[in-house]
Amino acid sequence: MRSAVSRSIALLAALLFWLGPAQAESQYPTGSRIGLVPPPGMSVSQQFPGFEDTARNIFIRLVAMPQQAFGEIENTMTNEALKQQGIMVERREPIDIPNAKGILIVARQQANDIKFHKWMMIAPIADLTVLVSFEIRDDAQDAYPEPVIRAALASTTVRPTIPIAEQLSLVPFQVNDLAGFRVVRVLPGVAVQLTDGPKDTFDPIDQPHIVVSVAPGTPPEARDRDAFARVALSAGLPPLKEVRVTGSEPMRIGGQQGYEMRATASDPHSGAEIDIVQWLRFGSSGFMRVIAFAPKDGWTQNFMRFRAVRDGLGPR
Repeated sequence: MRSAVSRSIALLAALLFWLGPAQAESQYPTGSRIGLVPPPGMSVSQQFPGFEDTARNIFIRLVAMPQQAFGEIENTMTNEALKQQGIMVERREPIDIPNAKGILIVARQQANDIKFHKWMMIAPIADLTVLVSFEIRDDAQDAYPEPVIRAALASTTVRPTIPIAEQLSLVPFQVNDLAGFRVVRVLPGVAVQLTDGPKDTFDPIDQPHIVVSVAPGTPPEARDRDAFARVALSAGLPPLKEVRVTGSEPMRIGGQQGYEMRATASDPHSGAEIDIVQWLRFGSSGFMRVIAFAPKDGWTQNFMRFRAVRDGLGPR
């Protein structure tokens, strides 16, 4: 009897600690629109979008999908389909979260002789379909009882946007001057795409685009840089017709050896003329590429802005 009372008191204490102040706010992993109020003992992961308790190897993983994916997941993530992946469903039930209704799947799984449970919540929230997977080892369940897990899942929310500074913190270089461009998308650890105009598509017809990226490899000799730049140019453009290099020259960029290449092309549908510039900045084992293109009309002004972005790039 005493042990049962002790467990109840411990559970109540854990819940009160988790609830904390009435104004407890959701935490968002860097670069994620999905957030929640994590239980005590869990912090934002630096390795993946989600939260983790590194001492106990417990994880909360957050996955954002298009809004229309919810119906397909609801129909295809059956118990049998999960069983084929080694996930044995114990129960499936509806779950209410603020402004949305989702599905909660409680399942068990085993990997490398370790048994654990998965609490998977799938819900349409705002303009996304959200998957939250709470993965807990069987030998650690006392640290995270079911009410605590449910409370964390029910606190899931989606923020409208990710702050620009936060998005840019995901790439391994600093973008100190956007020159009036806006961020379209970020590929963490690799690249950022900027544009100026209403469209987010990689469409060169009527608005300028600039992509900054890093990659391993450098030309073995200075005389090989032109050939290296031509290969990089052909790999970095959207489908265009009649791409023609009009000029190229070595230059120093940001205090390092670099190479500029200019080109022209035409849009494959309208035939509109496009101007292109590519700058490569070489390091000891890799290079940074800035590739930018815009309609010929207004090119001079856009080129000055492209150069301002280039000159504002720096190491992180």
